[in-house]
Amino acid sequence: MIIAIVKRLAKNTLAFRGDCEQLYVENNGLFLQMIEMVVELDPIMEEHIRRAQAREIQYTYLGPKIQNELIQMLAGEVRSAIVTKVKHAKYFSVILDCTPDASNEEQMSLVIRCVDDSIDSPMVQEYWIEFLKVDDASGFGLFIELKNVLKNLELDIDNIRGQGYDNGANMSGRHRGVQKRLLEINPRAFYTPCGCHSLNLALCDMTNCCSKAMSFFGVIQRIYTLFSSSPKRWKFFKDKVQGLTLKPLSQTRWESHVESVKPIKEQSVQIRDALLDLANIVEDPKTKSEAESLAIYELENFEFLLGIVIWYKLLYAINTVSKFFQAENMDINEAIKLLQALISFLEDYRDSGFASAMDEAKQMANEMGIEAVFQKRRSIRRKKQFDESGTEEVTYSAKDSFRVEYFLFIIDQARSSLQTRFEQFTHYEEIFGFLFNMDRLKSMPFDSLLKSCMNLEQYLEHNGHSDIIGDDLCSELIVLRCYLTSEIKRAIDVLHYLKKMNGCFPNACIAYKILLTIPVTVASAERSFSKLKLIKTYIRSTMSQQRLNGLAMLSIEKEMVEQLDYTKLIDIFASKTARRVVFK
Repeated sequence: MIIAIVKRLAKNTLAFRGDCEQLYVENNGLFLQMIEMVVELDPIMEEHIRRAQAREIQYTYLGPKIQNELIQMLAGEVRSAIVTKVKHAKYFSVILDCTPDASNEEQMSLVIRCVDDSIDSPMVQEYWIEFLKVDDASGFGLFIELKNVLKNLELDIDNIRGQGYDNGANMSGRHRGVQKRLLEINPRAFYTPCGCHSLNLALCDMTNCCSKAMSFFGVIQRIYTLFSSSPKRWKFFKDKVQGLTLKPLSQTRWESHVESVKPIKEQSVQIRDALLDLANIVEDPKTKSEAESLAIYELENFEFLLGIVIWYKLLYAINTVSKFFQAENMDINEAIKLLQALISFLEDYRDSGFASAMDEAKQMANEMGIEAVFQKRRSIRRKKQFDESGTEEVTYSAKDSFRVEYFLFIIDQARSSLQTRFEQFTHYEEIFGFLFNMDRLKSMPFDSLLKSCMNLEQYLEHNGHSDIIGDDLCSELIVLRCYLTSEIKRAIDVLHYLKKMNGCFPNACIAYKILLTIPVTVASAERSFSKLKLIKTYIRSTMSQQRLNGLAMLSIEKEMVEQLDYTKLIDIFASKTARRVVFK
């Protein structure tokens, strides 16, 4: 009976939200509703409910205290299983991110990343641990919270080999941030700024460096605001434009701007017509003026259409990389490849992208029935240098001016920002590059390989002890690379092979585990915030921190919940409750 209840509740963890003390309360919680479902299938449970309703028994085991005990029992078992896996892996990384909850309390999400080698095929895993309510959001306060929770989990802070945070000063500060304080006591905890946040900041740099780009996104937001400001106008838009829906710009997820640009790019004619129709029927002078301005001076502006084409290409490319970065098993090796591919795309687009964007923008202009002309502006004069004959004054047309001041400017800014904000990836390539580049590993001369191994030994050394022995690692790699086939392309593939060799390459195994342990983004911590908002809502803002963490654990790590031994848990639960009843 109880096993059936626990299994159903474990599969639907949000069902724990019922708060009714007794079953006969008319407005039953979801917890009791779930029990009522079990009653239909279990005659023993049906009899128990009948006796509870008839008040033939004193202890019904249906109150909120029992609910909390079930939650904590299940969540505690999952947490213990996670800690066991982390201890078996030995090396791990910490991922932290903060957000306010429904009661305006700062919640810090802790995620641990490690290589789970307790199974036949090692896997990179990121496990959510808990939400930490923090009163001191400074670097020192957050670091103290991290130390305390690791101590409670009995995890050695000296085994941390990576740390990932957003780009906030309290987390990533070079002098008083969490990453700096952790590096002071454990210099082997490689710090990686969140790749997705860095992409966002690079896009911000692209936009803020050019006034025309800022105005462009201002127009995108104005079009959305005009139609979404009232249900009547929104319905008017939906009736006129049957395809993609307008979406607002996000100030925190810049790469998602592609979802705001795409509807206008794909439906520029329909949206222009909808604006003109709105201007004809609306009575409010302000709305009428805004609709006419957007339709005539913005959407019918060839430079705006050209900007749509350019920005859509750039945003789509960056958004694709950002989505790949958010994968839980993303490693530094693949992240560097994606970043290099993005920079290569920008370089190619800089050379040939303007011409193709012009062709696409002209086609859009033809569909709208407008001329593909640039706005008149003052010609730009530049001094072109010559080796012997001095200088020559060159005058740029309006088209060339747009290309130089807008197109080339934002792409050059993008390349510069990406190289600056991802310089840590370049540093990782210098340290671990010989491990994840299979072609490079196979072709490296002995002297270069030995130098790289000794360099890695120094980076993994602390208090006179290193995780690896450089000489031995070099010897192992010389033998190992003879066995690497063309099918082994990634670092995780190498680790799979090493697992099959039953400890024949101990130093290589440790090196690859540490490489794969280093995080790329804090996406897993941010995903936990979605569960936080679902569980701790406005009407449940007084929920205790213990209950919140229990529900979140069962919801986020639901795959591990399904693997629990429910028979064992029920025996433990029954033993505790039986003793409590006897003592009372």
